[in-house]
Amino acid sequence: MGATVRVYGLLLAAGFRRQATYRLAALSGLVANVTFGLLKVAVLFAAVRAAGGEVGGYDQGQMGTYIWLSQAMLGSVNFWGGSDIAERIKDGQVTVDFLRPLDVQAATITTEVGQALFAFVPRGIPQLLIGTVVVDMTWPGSVAVWVLAVVGLLLAVVISAATVYLVAAVGFWLVETRGVQLVYMVVSGFLAGLFVPIGLFPGWLELLAQATPFPSMLMYPVDMLAGQVDAAGAVGLVAVQVGWLVGVGGLGALLTRAGRRRLEIQGG
Repeated sequence: MGATVRVYGLLLAAGFRRQATYRLAALSGLVANVTFGLLKVAVLFAAVRAAGGEVGGYDQGQMGTYIWLSQAMLGSVNFWGGSDIAERIKDGQVTVDFLRPLDVQAATITTEVGQALFAFVPRGIPQLLIGTVVVDMTWPGSVAVWVLAVVGLLLAVVISAATVYLVAAVGFWLVETRGVQLVYMVVSGFLAGLFVPIGLFPGWLELLAQATPFPSMLMYPVDMLAGQVDAAGAVGLVAVQVGWLVGVGGLGALLTRAGRRRLEIQGG
């Protein structure tokens, strides 16, 4: 057990170090995210003022937290659907992964989480600092909510990696998964609340979003940190995130086993 934990710890660290080599990409991502953050401030703050100081349950301070925290999470939450394992399945290198004494799904998710954790350092933290300077942001007043929100942020990253793994696993049956990745990119960001909080959706669309894992990747931890819920509500949101992680992870395990039997390399 200890050896297994150590191996996955090394994979997490390897993912972190690997992403650390792309410093210029991190800087360009920061510039892009800050630019779009400022645009969202202009549009959504105007909506709050037009609604009389509150829209969809968000006042200006809570909306500021939503905008800058959601932008800060963009480098760590995968909304574009691509992954290294998708390419390895496509070109057959995944056969080498199956020969290793590690679970392919768990190893892939662990490595991607390591990459995501690094991305929050050069992209996420500076954006939060910029947001704090540019606008007033609302933060929870309870230590319990802070702790639950941090747990929620970590769960959001893991759920994202586990869900993207499902997109890659489709490659066991399809020759090309770029179409699936494109659909995922369009749907995931929208239903996660990346563009506007899902509380601003029509009732039916909000229910549809909540029936997917996507709000667990962004909206739920943002709502905790924006003071939208108390400690009891935060516990409920974290419980929903855990439920989605178990469900998505279980489906990924089933697809991996079925895909391993289905996989053909060079016709064999």
